[in-house]
Amino acid sequence: MQLNTLSPAQGEKKSRKRVGRGIGSGIGKTCGSGHKGQKSRSGGFNKIGFEGGQMPLQRRLPKVGFSSRISIITSQVTLSEINRLTETYITIDVFKAHNLITKNIKRVKVILSGEITRAVTLTGIKVTKGAKLAIEAVKGSVSD
Repeated sequence: MQLNTLSPAQGEKKSRKRVGRGIGSGIGKTCGSGHKGQKSRSGGFNKIGFEGGQMPLQRRLPKVGFSSRISIITSQVTLSEINRLTETYITIDVFKAHNLITKNIKRVKVILSGEITRAVTLTGIKVTKGAKLAIEAVKGSVSD
């Protein structure tokens, strides 16, 4: 087998459509664009969502919800994740060091999921009511 003898399989290469080459070709004269109208003109196209003057669908339907920008810098950590840590004094930097949150996170909230078996001190971290009770039940503390 030589490189100069290689060729694609039969029917693999399709020749391009040559438009405007006479009546017999089937795509002569109007070149497959039909007669008149916006689509037959050069540069004739509609904007996406344009419905010919009718009120477009995206404007007929109501607006729904929004995406909070605070969620980009906010994260949550569970009690079971805190239980796996070896530190007893926990701040946001400890979570970042253990890859529990990403580096762009500025606000963390501890939620009651799983259980905690040792006393920890949380500083500068928000805590749900249930999580706070669970931490204080094992002689831990929460401070802002």
